[in-house]
Amino acid sequence: HACAYCGIRDPACVVKCVATDKWFCNSRHSTLPASCIVYHLVRSRNKEVQLHADSPLGDMVLECYLTGQRNVFTLGFVPCVDDEVVVLLARDPSMGVAGGAAAKQLADMNLDLAQWQPLISDKQFLPWLVKSPDEKTQVRARALTYAQANRLEELWKTNPNAGLDDADVLDDDEELQPVALRYADAYQYQNVFGPLLKIEADHDRAQKESQSKDGLRVRWDVGLNKRRLAYFSFPADEEIARLVVGDALRLRHAAYPAGKDQSGGATWSAEGVVLKFTDREEVVLELRSGSGDAPVEETNGFSVDFLWNSISFDRAQAAMKAFALDETSVSGYIYHLLLGHDVEPKPLAVTLPKKLSAPNLPPLNHSQESAARAVLQRPLSLIQGPPGTGKTVTSATIVYQLAQQHLGQVIVCAPSNVAVDQLAEKIERTGLRVVRLAARSREHVASPVEHLTLHYQVAHLDSPETAEFKKLQQLKDELGELSSNDERRHKRLKRKIEREIIAAADVVCVTAVGAGDPRLADFRFRQVLMDESTQATEPECLIPLIMGAKQVVMVGDHCQLGPVVTSKKAARAGLGQSMFERLISLGVQPIRLQVQYRMHPCLSEFPSNAFYEGALQNGVAAADRLLTHVDFPWPNPTSPMMFWSMTGAEEISASGTSYLNRAEAAGVEKVVTHLLRAGVDPGRIGVVTPYEGQRAYVSQHMTRAGVLATRLYGEVEVASVDAFQGREKDFIILSCVRSNEKTGIGFLNDPRRLNVAMTRARSGLVILGNPKVLSRQRLFHDLLNHFRDEGCLVEGALDSLRQSAVALSRPK
Repeated sequence: HACAYCGIRDPACVVKCVATDKWFCNSRHSTLPASCIVYHLVRSRNKEVQLHADSPLGDMVLECYLTGQRNVFTLGFVPCVDDEVVVLLARDPSMGVAGGAAAKQLADMNLDLAQWQPLISDKQFLPWLVKSPDEKTQVRARALTYAQANRLEELWKTNPNAGLDDADVLDDDEELQPVALRYADAYQYQNVFGPLLKIEADHDRAQKESQSKDGLRVRWDVGLNKRRLAYFSFPADEEIARLVVGDALRLRHAAYPAGKDQSGGATWSAEGVVLKFTDREEVVLELRSGSGDAPVEETNGFSVDFLWNSISFDRAQAAMKAFALDETSVSGYIYHLLLGHDVEPKPLAVTLPKKLSAPNLPPLNHSQESAARAVLQRPLSLIQGPPGTGKTVTSATIVYQLAQQHLGQVIVCAPSNVAVDQLAEKIERTGLRVVRLAARSREHVASPVEHLTLHYQVAHLDSPETAEFKKLQQLKDELGELSSNDERRHKRLKRKIEREIIAAADVVCVTAVGAGDPRLADFRFRQVLMDESTQATEPECLIPLIMGAKQVVMVGDHCQLGPVVTSKKAARAGLGQSMFERLISLGVQPIRLQVQYRMHPCLSEFPSNAFYEGALQNGVAAADRLLTHVDFPWPNPTSPMMFWSMTGAEEISASGTSYLNRAEAAGVEKVVTHLLRAGVDPGRIGVVTPYEGQRAYVSQHMTRAGVLATRLYGEVEVASVDAFQGREKDFIILSCVRSNEKTGIGFLNDPRRLNVAMTRARSGLVILGNPKVLSRQRLFHDLLNHFRDEGCLVEGALDSLRQSAVALSRPK
């Protein structure tokens, strides 16, 4: 029963992980961010533990007294009022929601539920439950590095008997080359980014495929296109929250329960695409054709697997290959500029109108106009668009002006579908012919620019060619399939019509990865506009560029969130840096948009000074944004913002990999209820938090504790900072979550995350957090001082707030 990490073997100090049958101690070594047992549980994604037979409490498995739940990350204890005993309860029943009989049982036990505390505090089991070894024992323990612990966890997945000696064998990929500022040629570029992309792909795949869920209930329906729809709810699990429309899933059902003879192989499975989410948070999965034999009479016992899609990685690798091998992929000037070679800036010879504008779009302000004028005369340029500065209108105007030069089609990209749709909608207003090319897997997903999509235009085009195609399509819809001859003809006609529609367009709008779609393979695009370019990895950014680019406009903001890279190894080597940022480091000067139209002036002041050298000007007056009819206890009536000081502790969330803060969640509910009572539409309120655990908990807590109609709370969007990027709400409530003595503030250390979180609000901002903890970080220290100077740092109950006298920590 010695600790599998450090060898400590005192029975009172060790705990067994039930799933792996390994023992770990409750000691916190300086090399690990948690005690050995907690670190192992988090890394292995296991949740159940058992104490040692010789420990003071015997060999009990820790579980909730009421519900039998065994996830230690949700378990806590409540002292009995009369006796010297404690009762173990999961976090939910302790909130008084375990249902009928259980709730009555709770009442009979005379417990003070307000005293509930988690069993794991500061990433260690509480010492009365599992002792922490004394210093002498710790000093004698085996020294284990962070890297060794991680290596062991990886090895145990395939070889449960691996030991520390095996963990010292070095990995091949320790030799990763970090990204450089300059590259000798495109081969070196490919040699650096290729392996990083592969590591990211492998990591992404492993993460996706480990997320299967069993025991789901399904209800069945049939869609308009005769395809089967399966409706099911996921348990409120944080990790699943990252499911988005268009994701591919496999639904399966084993007709035999485990234990029976499986050789009959009676397992049904079918693949499908997430079509939408219902109001009840159900997932609607549209099954691919050919799922006619779905077990629609069954409702229970289904499982779901997440299917990994390699397309984005494959296309980025292909783009790097083309960049290296195909001399016509980009102009010589752009080739050398991207590799960081010294090249003479060469302005393009263009004649521009006196006033740059586009039909049916708002006129540009001074800073937008000068940005547009500059980029139209350069082969490569960067536009930095801080929050609310009108990036989309500026981009659409630039695209309109590029199209007026008649140098062929313009391709317009962004990493996300939402951003591409927004641009397509604005560009269409100018009268240009726009095609929005969506991935085939997303063709059934509702789009705000449906009429611009290629599949819609194919179905609605009237020409002699299309008559035969429509006849075949109708046959296919009715019969479900065609004869192989008809199928071939159908495909050929469809390709031909698609090619005609794309060729007739002035502008093609597509995601960056979508630019690698085979349907665009024969087209060349000399002019490229890439929006949100700071949210794409460098290889992703390259995909739309290698189709013959001679003029490139990148729009983004390196002071907001960058690309999402899931592999820590790849991120450390620099895959998380966008091409936009590297070009700035190479000396390409970004042109900044300077007038913001989103925030009340008091809300833009801190972000302007902290992130944009004080250069943000306000295009809106306080009067435009002050919602006088909304009664809210702002400490300073002319500044609709406040930092509400909270001192409740953070807790590890159910997944073991995130955090929640119950005191802040309660505060969020009070603020939301106050705003709803004051007549604010729930769709105009956003709750932002950097932690998935808090996101899930706040949603549950509001509907449970809120006194107004549950439906209202359900319509208040609660999301991560990343999910809110690029969007706005009238009121934003930011829950900071982190509140501890020693572990630091994690995620919140990234200034770009704070920038995005603060700049989503138009008319009011409430931040909830622990000033003492947060002020250890320089940026938060400045933020708290700013709120204090404005008379907006407060504490106490919402209906009787007072200025907070909390002493801020010295920033480290």
